[in-house]
Amino acid sequence: MIAENRFSLLPDSKPGIPTPTIFLSSSELPSKPKPQKSKGSLRLNLWSRSRSLRSGRKLERPVENPAQAVIPVEKAPLPFQAGDGEGEDDGQTREGKSIYIVSDGTGWTAEHSVSAALGQFDHCLVDQACAVNTHLFSGVDDIERLIEIVRQAAKEGAILLYTLADPLMADAAREASQLWGVPCTDVLGPITEAIASHLGVTPSGLPRGAAGRNFLSEDYFKRIEAIEFTIKQDDGALPQNLLKADIVLTGVSRTGKTPLSIYLAQKGYKVANIPIVIGLELPKTLFEIPSDKVFGLTIDPVILKTIRRSRAKTLGIAGHEMINYSDMDYVKKDLEHAGKIFAQNPRWPVIEVTSKAIEETAAVILRIYHDRKQKRSLPRISKRY
Repeated sequence: MIAENRFSLLPDSKPGIPTPTIFLSSSELPSKPKPQKSKGSLRLNLWSRSRSLRSGRKLERPVENPAQAVIPVEKAPLPFQAGDGEGEDDGQTREGKSIYIVSDGTGWTAEHSVSAALGQFDHCLVDQACAVNTHLFSGVDDIERLIEIVRQAAKEGAILLYTLADPLMADAAREASQLWGVPCTDVLGPITEAIASHLGVTPSGLPRGAAGRNFLSEDYFKRIEAIEFTIKQDDGALPQNLLKADIVLTGVSRTGKTPLSIYLAQKGYKVANIPIVIGLELPKTLFEIPSDKVFGLTIDPVILKTIRRSRAKTLGIAGHEMINYSDMDYVKKDLEHAGKIFAQNPRWPVIEVTSKAIEETAAVILRIYHDRKQKRSLPRISKRY
């Protein structure tokens, strides 16, 4: 626990930039920790792993003892060096390496940037060969808390990724990381500097939501309106409002229409989704609205059967009641029925969602949507994406 935080200029500091001087109690001097046994964990499948990567936990704050002597430390080494404990693998799955994400706002930008980057390591994340634990610290607006997070990152041997708009906070994060030997990266800094240079304008240095910034912009209210509309139009509700939608999704059950709709709504698009069910007539308005708004979703039958069976078990549906819903023959008939409807409406792009994340499917939809709005040339409409 940090007993006291002060700021001074060390000999190697940049002029005008406050550098954290960290004071530790004598019992908190860096030392090599006892080797911890690796904890076994269940193998996560691709579907659930994307959620586990965003798990986080609170900082562990030991109780401060005022009676302890305070010893100043100008440059504190890492509590342990990378490679300590090598050769002590007991054959079990290793605990994941930690990634600390620090933001002065919601942390949405940094968290999604890390998630996108982790997508490049699926080949080793699947079998836990390079397990990762991410920890998000949002709303960090004072240097004292920032220093404590950096110090905790040093204890865990973590990497620090941050989005801090205030230059003093960003400098403090960098200087503190250097003092503690924590690898760190400024996620938005290089982009902000490049834009500032291009525009010839100095950035404000204010985080989103800070006093002096109009956080409730027109785009904000547009997103709220889109989300409200999308929720009301879920699963075929209020078909008379389809003309008001920007995008209409259609497909058989469990092709991800609802989560995809919500994701697009958060970007400001009004989305409606219509389920295709054998024996249930589709609303007439679906065929009356401009066909450029409609997108079909399809999926591999084997994957769909697995998803439906899992969904039925989650809802507690008895085996005899879900025979049709998750039976392979019925699943194939369901998809064939949807395929015939798509073939009768060749202007509807059909998107294969089997191996795509929601973000990827949304990117395909928005590319086609904006290409059509700008009347750009498109590949053959009946092509599946």
